[in-house]
Amino acid sequence: MKKYGYVRVSTRDQNIDRQMSAMLEIGIDKKKIFIDKLSGKDFNRPKYKQLVNRLTMGDELYIKSIDRLGRDYDEIIEQWRFLTKIKDVDIIVLDFPLLDTRNQVNGVTGKFIADLVLQILSYVAQIERENIRQRQMEGIKEAKIKGIQFGRPANDLPERFTEVYNLWKAKQISQREAGRLLNTNHVTFGRWVKRVEKLNK
Repeated sequence: MKKYGYVRVSTRDQNIDRQMSAMLEIGIDKKKIFIDKLSGKDFNRPKYKQLVNRLTMGDELYIKSIDRLGRDYDEIIEQWRFLTKIKDVDIIVLDFPLLDTRNQVNGVTGKFIADLVLQILSYVAQIERENIRQRQMEGIKEAKIKGIQFGRPANDLPERFTEVYNLWKAKQISQREAGRLLNTNHVTFGRWVKRVEKLNK
């Protein structure tokens, strides 16, 4: 059984000292600590991949907090299952003692408790994401009632836009030709059309 540590910060200028200190304090060899300075949006990280390849059955993987492993709970759960069920290693989250898959002294399987806690955290995170979206929608609705405009104003369209738009809508000219008439390209014209039609819904 070997002990490994995983340390992650989102950018190169962020400090890893706190995470490193925690790893060294529990006796993890510096050579067995893998460090990524990348976003936690997914698990496509070079040092993390090296670490996973190194892990073998019975090894222990230590992380300071669950968000150092990743940001997306669905992906965290998938990786958690892969590491604990397929690779058959234990994971210990130092800042959250319930996330410890080792068998506990009282005989209750640590993997079961940790899986349960992780599922609850995932559920809470999902509810929070939905609440944030709901609050954003409610805020936008209230702002629109008060007359607050979002996005680029419609009046930044070219002076001849309505005339050209009507020709295009009547299928008298192509989108590419409409773009040329407005001194732009068909992609930009298409973007203007979407914006105007969305506002007029």
